[in-house]
Amino acid sequence: MSAVHLIPRGAIAELRLDNPAKMNAFTVGMLDALAGHLDKIERDRSIAAVMLTAEGDRAFCTGADINGWGDLSPAEFARHWVRDGHRIFDRLARLSKPTLAVLNGHAFGGGLELAAACDIRVMAPKATLALPEAGVGIVPGWSGTQRLARLLPEPILKEMALFGRRISAERAFAVGFVAEVAEDPRAAAETILERAVTLSPRAVEITKSMIHAARDEDRGAMIEALGSAAIAATEDRDEGVASFREKRKPQFPGT
Repeated sequence: MSAVHLIPRGAIAELRLDNPAKMNAFTVGMLDALAGHLDKIERDRSIAAVMLTAEGDRAFCTGADINGWGDLSPAEFARHWVRDGHRIFDRLARLSKPTLAVLNGHAFGGGLELAAACDIRVMAPKATLALPEAGVGIVPGWSGTQRLARLLPEPILKEMALFGRRISAERAFAVGFVAEVAEDPRAAAETILERAVTLSPRAVEITKSMIHAARDEDRGAMIEALGSAAIAATEDRDEGVASFREKRKPQFPGT
């Protein structure tokens, strides 16, 4: 049965795609499970970083299971399948903890979009990237033309989306889409994450928010979150809360 597992590994949470019979293609159930796991990870202060992996060695994820969307009406396809997937992948992208995708095999369509939602990626030499949607009469729907346009040079994105070509691990590394190409991408990822979990969690969270705001990844929410965090540390905020509870006029100290 297809699934997405949440596996605690100390300060690192592993999210594992488990649908190897279909090359880890996403089902509705897998999307729902991923959404639930992301909520748990965000609230668990013991988790400092996230590693996204997949079962098997043929594919990281080949996108969305066509049986999950092939019979949907146009309205259902747009309103639920595309919007739900987009919302959940955005949730991954905006997670406050650093995230790393281990591309042990091919990442196609939604699988590539999922990897793009992580902060960095490590890739096996034999793995390739592709956006094959036009070959089945659809378009990328989970940020393939949006987030990927910020992460890849336009000609390479067009090469995949408009010409149906696969991109090698070597080229993905050359353009900065992957941090490292390794024969054992999981081991390489673990080495990176071992260092990441020794850093200040709050400094990492705030730095990630600042970087995302700079590249317009939900800029409005990021700016308001940073502003709210700053105001929450002031004596004015404490006085405002205290005066409300004591039903009196506030006397703000301005500090």
